[in-house]
Amino acid sequence: MKYSDFNLVKNGNGLLPVIVQDATTLKVLMLGYMNEEAFNKTLQEGKVTFFSRRKGALWTKGETSGNYLIVKSLYPDCDNDTLLVQAEPMGPTCHRGTKSCFDTPDSEGFIRELGRIIAQRHEQMPDKSYTTKLFVKGVKAIAKKVGEEASELIIEAVNGNKERSVYEASDLIYHLLVLLEATGCSIQDVEKELEVRHR
Repeated sequence: MKYSDFNLVKNGNGLLPVIVQDATTLKVLMLGYMNEEAFNKTLQEGKVTFFSRRKGALWTKGETSGNYLIVKSLYPDCDNDTLLVQAEPMGPTCHRGTKSCFDTPDSEGFIRELGRIIAQRHEQMPDKSYTTKLFVKGVKAIAKKVGEEASELIIEAVNGNKERSVYEASDLIYHLLVLLEATGCSIQDVEKELEVRHR
């Protein structure tokens, strides 16, 4: 991918609009602009760099705060005049200290984030972590917990207890994510399968 591949004629200032999205939660984080130098620096260093229209200079997001946006993937839009950057945020994206510059609900995409946290626990196996204890016990024990939580959800659903159903469903989803991780699967794999079935 090269900067010259983009169609910037429609943009009077010759800058490329860039939408940044959290690669895990898919939450939209911010909008910025790149010139060719900022685009190339982003590709070379793997950290999102913009061209600041206010300062008239390059600006690597996080250069003063440490809250970098680590590039995971890049997608031009259908007209080749806008870029979507999926990134891993190293802290709050907005200067207000919020995850995003847009005030969308924080719960958006949290199951994916929880999956990432569980994968991190699996890799690091921190002491005193309940998730670590589950991984130590192994797949059979985790699968048994999934069955127990499913049974508890069924009971609450049949009894018409909405609040308890949400509570037990949360337990079930958490343990299911742990089981997926323990067996080398992910929520993304499940999403792909569901998408295939939908087609």
